[in-house]
Formats: sequence, C-alpha cells, structure tokens
Amino acid sequence: MTFTHTLADPRIRTALDRMFALAERDDAIAATLPAGYASMSAHDKADAAAGIHMPISAAGGVLLYNLVRATRPTTVVEFGMSFGISTLHLAAALRDNGTGRVFTTELSKEKIAAARGTFAETGVDDLITVLEGDALDTLAALDAPADFVLLDGWKDLCLPVLRLLEPRLRPGTLVVADDIDQSSMQPYLDYVRDSGNGYESVSFPVEDGMEISCRL
Repeated sequence: MTFTHTLADPRIRTALDRMFALAERDDAIAATLPAGYASMSAHDKADAAAGIHMPISAAGGVLLYNLVRATRPTTVVEFGMSFGISTLHLAAALRDNGTGRVFTTELSKEKIAAARGTFAETGVDDLITVLEGDALDTLAALDAPADFVLLDGWKDLCLPVLRLLEPRLRPGTLVVADDIDQSSMQPYLDYVRDSGNGYESVSFPVEDGMEISCRL
C-alpha cells in the first residue's frame, strides 16, 4: 500500500531543515533587540523581531500534523505565522487529508515575503491564505468557521484572539497553544483550564509546552 505523506516531501524537508537551522541563531539576534522591546506595540515588536524565527519545535510540528490529520478540519486558523514552520506542518496535513485551508496571520512584511516564497517552493501555497496585519483586525473579518486553531503569536494576545474566535468554534474544535511555559501565557491557561469557560484542556510536554484544549 502506498501512503501519501507530504511532510516527507523532499521540498518540505529541505525547507524545514533550513529554517530550523537558521532559528538556532534566534537567541543571538534576540540579544540585540532594543531596550524596551517588551513594552513595544505589536507592530513595533514585529519590525524589531523581523529576523527571529520563533519556531515551533520539530516535535511540536509533527504533533500538529497528526492532530490535523486526525480531526480533518476544513478551516485551520493560525495566529502567528512568523517564517512559516508551523504553517508548513498544518498545510502538509491538509494536503494529505485532501481538503482544507490554512488562514494564517502575520504583521512583519519581511516574514510574509519570505514565507510566501517558501510556500511556493514547497508546493503548498495553494492551501494557505496569509492575513497581513493585526490579527485582531484580520481575524475579525475572516468569513469562515475555525475548525482547528493554533495560537503561536504574541503570548499576551493569545487569550484575546481566542475570545475573538470563540463564536466560530464548534463543539469538538481543538485549540492548540504553544510556549505555555512563558509567564505571559498564564491568563490564557487560567481561562482554558476552567471548564466553566467551555474547554477541556491538557498540557503536552513538547519543548516549552503545548496546551491542547477541546471546545465543549
């Protein structure tokens, strides 16, 4: 039996290997960020961090691929594309499912240009719509349900983005948040771990941690 496995496509493997290698320089680049970076606006942060990959981990990417293959969403919403490492995993899963589209958000024009080039060279650009600008604006205008959600943008915005998307979440929808070990994720975690807010949530030990929450 022949299995379709787009994640193993040499074009995607080459792109992922290249981006993960470049991401190893993130700490050095982050050390050069200007004073007051943490208190900058989202737009200014995006400009200052245009050279930082901020990738999902390799294991986290495979987890995303498996979750999307299993749940077979029609519309995947990603908050925080960066250079597109996580987006490639999501799109590869949709390709193998034979249906679906990724709507991903990004502020940095430099990252958007680089990611679009990568999506084209790997052959998944037809599955991806990049929403350029503030996610709270672009996602508010999205005319589609959210069947699977990945939150991997600025951590203090994960909860506002989730609340924005909630009217489009059907029962059974999975919401995945990355880097939950960061202290700025605590308001988000408090929210999704309270079943009164309509989620059943579990932490998954991948790198800096991922929270997988099912909409009830």
